[in-house]
Amino acid sequence: MMNPETIQQLIEAGLPGARAVVRGADGVHFEAEVICAEFAGKLPLARHRMVYATLGTRMGGEIHALALKTLTPDEAAA
Repeated sequence: MMNPETIQQLIEAGLPGARAVVRGADGVHFEAEVICAEFAGKLPLARHRMVYATLGTRMGGEIHALALKTLTPDEAAA
């Protein structure tokens, strides 16, 4: 079973400079807000794929669902 802290660490390690806040109480369904400068100029689907790549095979396995909000630092500040 996964926990929000582990998912946060995986995302931040996989996207250097990113900040992630992850929530989820049941161990399989999570939501995350990820702020990363590398998202600039990318469509939401591309941003989500970048986050999913940091989690690898855990997606669809240990992590049943992950709702994402992906923002650049400028978008987060607005």
